[in-house]
Amino acid sequence: MPIATDPMTSVATDAVTLLPSRAALIERLAERAPSSADDPAALVLVGLLPRDTRWPLPGSHLGLVAAALSAAVRADDWLARSGPTEFAVLLGSAAGDAETATERLLQVVVGAGVPGLTACARIAALSPDASATEVHRRATLCLTTALSVGGGRVIR
Repeated sequence: MPIATDPMTSVATDAVTLLPSRAALIERLAERAPSSADDPAALVLVGLLPRDTRWPLPGSHLGLVAAALSAAVRADDWLARSGPTEFAVLLGSAAGDAETATERLLQVVVGAGVPGLTACARIAALSPDASATEVHRRATLCLTTALSVGGGRVIR
């Protein structure tokens, strides 16, 4: 994943989508880690699935999806690119409450204007006892399972 670093902010940015990168996501997860159950947050990983080809998605298609997701997230949500065909949304709500938002995000991907593109997602709750990298690792493993099953799946 191409990365550019802005020396003024030291936030890594994905060069294709201009969204924060996985490194910035891990930093944000660590900053947002809840101190108790009264401070819920959830990570949603959205994985893209092109229906008719195994070829990598062109940058123009990733840009369309990034723009659609950017327009669809709430003001207090935080969007990043977390992998070659993955986007992450950090929600300021509990994992159970994130299901509605996740279903909406999957529909946004389908409607982004990329023919044959579907998506699936993984919802992971942030907790005081799991590090940012561990939350991301668990979410990525579950997303891999969802991607192998097919589009439209949400794993909680």
